[in-house]
Amino acid sequence: MTAPVGTFWQPASGCDDRCRDGRAVRRAGPVAVVVRLVALVAVLLGGLAMAVLDSAALRAMARGILAVLGVRLVWRGPAPRPGSLLVANHVSWLDVLALATVLPARMVAKHDVRAWPGIGGAAVRAGTIFIDRTRPSALPGTVAEVAGALRAGHSVVLFPEGTTYCGPERGPFRSALFQSAIDAGAPVVPVSIGYDSTEAAFVGDDTLGESIMRIARLPRLTLTLAAAPALRPDPGADRRALARAAQSSLAGRGYHLAA
Repeated sequence: MTAPVGTFWQPASGCDDRCRDGRAVRRAGPVAVVVRLVALVAVLLGGLAMAVLDSAALRAMARGILAVLGVRLVWRGPAPRPGSLLVANHVSWLDVLALATVLPARMVAKHDVRAWPGIGGAAVRAGTIFIDRTRPSALPGTVAEVAGALRAGHSVVLFPEGTTYCGPERGPFRSALFQSAIDAGAPVVPVSIGYDSTEAAFVGDDTLGESIMRIARLPRLTLTLAAAPALRPDPGADRRALARAAQSSLAGRGYHLAA
C-alpha cells in the first residue's frame, strides 16, 4: 500500500549559466571537437540502427557515448545488489549514461526525455519509468510501477532532487518515490555524482545540443560515482525520514548538503 501523495512537486533549480566555470576552462582544439561530434553521431546511429537493443547493447552504447566525449568514469564504494533503489543527486544528462554503464537498472526520468533525439528512444527500449510531474494523479501509479520493478529484482535509479543542479548547489531529496522502496522492502543505495568541472552541468536554459557541444570542447572530464552503504527501511517506515537519511549519508562522498 502506498502512502498519500500529498502536494505534488515541480522543483526548480536556481542554477544557471553563471554557475559554470566559463571562460577560465581549457578547451579542446577544433579538430578534436569535430572528431568527437562525428564519433558521437556514429555511436548513436549504430545503436539506433538495431531494431531492438538489449540491456547489454544499451550499456555498450552508453559507454561509447562517454568514451567519444572524453569522459572518464570512476566508481567508488560497494556494488549495489539487484533489486535496489539507487538515489543520486542530479547534475547532467551524463549521469544517466554513467549509471547505465556500471550496473543494469531501470531509470526514472521526466516524461519529456522521450522526445530527446537518440537518447529518448534508447531510454524507452531500456525500460525507463517515466514520471509526468504535470499530472499529480499519475504519481501513485508511478510509485506502484517502481515498487513492482524492485519486487521483480530490477534495480531502479531515481534522482530525487527532481531537477539538475550545477554541482556545488544541491536541492532537497523529494520523498514521494522513496515509498516504492518501503512498499517493496527494497534497500536504498545513495550514490553521489560529482564532476571535476561544472561545465558538465545541465542547468538553466540549456538545450541538449548546447550541453553536448560544451562537453565536447573540454579536453577531458572525470565523472565520479560514490556509493554509500545501503539503507534498509523497515515496513511502515516514514518516506520523508528515509529521504533525509539518504541525502545525509552522501556527505563526505563528494556531496555537500545545501545550506
